[in-house]
Amino acid sequence: MFSAGYELKEIDPRAQKVMAEAGLDLSEQRSKSLKEFMGKMTVDYLIIVCEKTEENCPITFPGFRYRMYWPFEDPVAFVGSEEAKLAKFREVRDQIAARIKLWLRESELD
Repeated sequence: MFSAGYELKEIDPRAQKVMAEAGLDLSEQRSKSLKEFMGKMTVDYLIIVCEKTEENCPITFPGFRYRMYWPFEDPVAFVGSEEAKLAKFREVRDQIAARIKLWLRESELD
């Protein structure tokens, strides 16, 4: 499994915190561009989770077999107290996890 984005950004410390709560250490991860992967490998599923990326990315990519769009709210854009922001990051983390589990069940990939 690989993760890449349309725009390179630092990994938000709140994302690191809420993923650590779920048992995933992001401390050694870095923001990666799709260009690092395009045309260099075959990827079965490209899953886009950001509206901005969906609007700005080409319809197809070399090496990507299936393209899916699962829109989620961007927790970085949420306005509120630090605790409210962390709650939004947790909410989106949990929504993504639930969507992945549903997709795996539906696809019989689990």
